[in-house]
Amino acid sequence: FVAFILIPMVWSFILIFQEWNLLGTARWVGMKNLEALMSDPKVPQSLWNTAYFAFISVPLQLALAFFCAILLNQNIRGRNFYRTALYLPVVVPVVVSAFIWQRAYHPDFGIINAALGWFGIPPQAWLFEPALAKPAFIFMRIWVMGTQMVIFLAGLQSVPLSLLEAAELDGAGTWKRFWNVTFPMMTPVIFFNLVVGLIGNFQVFAPALVMTKGGPADATLFMVLYIYRQGFEYSKLGYAATLSWLFFLIIIIFTFIQFRLQGRWVYYENE
Repeated sequence: FVAFILIPMVWSFILIFQEWNLLGTARWVGMKNLEALMSDPKVPQSLWNTAYFAFISVPLQLALAFFCAILLNQNIRGRNFYRTALYLPVVVPVVVSAFIWQRAYHPDFGIINAALGWFGIPPQAWLFEPALAKPAFIFMRIWVMGTQMVIFLAGLQSVPLSLLEAAELDGAGTWKRFWNVTFPMMTPVIFFNLVVGLIGNFQVFAPALVMTKGGPADATLFMVLYIYRQGFEYSKLGYAATLSWLFFLIIIIFTFIQFRLQGRWVYYENE
């Protein structure tokens, strides 16, 4: 913790007030990086791209993972095969996955446009149109839901059967048993996946670097990619550290809000 988290965080905070290009000696510049942050038009753009991606992809990802977990919690034929197949995208390296999706989104011979052609929809330039690039990234992201699905499966298997049986004896149908018993018992698991999912999706980086490099027209210039550019392409480590701390504070604020609101909808059995 000290070597890989605490010391780098303290050092990055000091870098906010310095100018350093990785090679020379760091130079103290006071509030210059903070002033540059306030006047940089790409900061709100990258924050908007990141928020758009995270706040749409996470609910869709959790909904799909929860739905698949419910299906795969049933005693169906080939259940283990389906569980493994749906988890596989998680273990595929991110860069490899990005190259596969880049090929799938190709405007001329990608499988996505080929599938749309079956319904008479003309080919789309997914990664070359600003209006389509972020939805393409969101669609790509929601399928990497194996981790959330496994956690949901564990939560579903911990729902007491006695409660479900009691509800059934009281005349509750399948939907009422789910809504009044299963879902309340699952809210802590949903909350956990929501918090972790937002933090993870806020940090989207590798797909944008590999597939679009932030384009077209900065439509996929996410915040972590912009921080990377400032630090390792433009050699502005001080400004990159300033952006990193801004992003860190934003994630902390959103996480704090989620913890403050959890009391309104999350049910804990021991409370």
